[in-house]
Amino acid sequence: MNTFGKLFTITTFGESHGAGVGAIIDGCPAGLEITEAYIQKELDRRKPGQSKITTQRKEEDKIQILSGVTGGKTTGAPILLLVKNSDARSEDYENLKEVYRPGHADFTYSAKYGNREWRGGGRASARTTLAQVAAGAIAKKYLKEKFCVEIIGFVDQVGSVKSEVDYSKVSLKKIEANPVRCPDETAAKKMIALIEAVKAEGDSIGGSVSAVIKNAPVGLGSPVFDKLPADLAKAMLGINAAKGFEIGSGFCAVEMRGSEHNDSFYAEKGQVKTRTNFSGGTLGGISNGENIYFRVAFKPTSTIAKAQETLNRQNKSITLKAAGRHDPCIVPRAVPIVEAMAALVILDHYLRYKAYK
Repeated sequence: MNTFGKLFTITTFGESHGAGVGAIIDGCPAGLEITEAYIQKELDRRKPGQSKITTQRKEEDKIQILSGVTGGKTTGAPILLLVKNSDARSEDYENLKEVYRPGHADFTYSAKYGNREWRGGGRASARTTLAQVAAGAIAKKYLKEKFCVEIIGFVDQVGSVKSEVDYSKVSLKKIEANPVRCPDETAAKKMIALIEAVKAEGDSIGGSVSAVIKNAPVGLGSPVFDKLPADLAKAMLGINAAKGFEIGSGFCAVEMRGSEHNDSFYAEKGQVKTRTNFSGGTLGGISNGENIYFRVAFKPTSTIAKAQETLNRQNKSITLKAAGRHDPCIVPRAVPIVEAMAALVILDHYLRYKAYK
């Protein structure tokens, strides 16, 4: 399926080396002020060629709004967003037509469909995530204006280099102050040095992105199959190269006792609050008004310049040394994707909550 959401839905289309990539948004409330310039700001945070630690593919990723917006405001009709590809170099992939690249979806796509788009990975390419970022920009704007919801993502780890950052105090200014998007300046310098060293070796490195959703309304999510954290997990694990997800205390909870982990309640100005937030802003699958925070782990980029043993479509062993332009570490560019997917989940659940009420 290429559609995400139930009431606020996005259907994405396009391939890495096709004519373009885009999204159709359905269910966006009417009257929201939106411009191409606003969406472009989010896409510029994701686009390639940002710095020496990202892929050097040169794509401006210029967004076009082709429907659903009139006079600068959404009409309630489907919104069509499109970005045309301009710097696709399909010749870089000519020698990969018959090869199963290690770590890629080549084999599984061929096994499932009997055919695959070998130029840049097609739909399996991370380039398709620009459609999610474009759609997420609209969701973020609606949530910000309606509820003052703020969604902030940042890199908290690259390889073995970890940052010690309080998620509740991070700011977009500090995050965007360096190319690795880590608000911890000391850790950021070490991360950049590590990425540069790995790149020089023709290799890649993994990392993780943390995110916090501030001011999310109480009551989002359902207690069984549509738990808010479950839908957030689905959204995050649907991002290319994502390999792990945890919310709140996550895997650290296995070492805690109930007396430590339970978030006790108190009243503040007539509102119910919790003294701690190990639950990550949700209880029983439903948002409780506290900060929703989570973490997403990403594997190393699969395409590397080092020689690797693999098979071709005739099941013959070959040695592959990949060419092309690829990120030595994807997490700096994954930050806006994580934020966008979180916004899509929160807005969809808000509209479902509103319909239920």
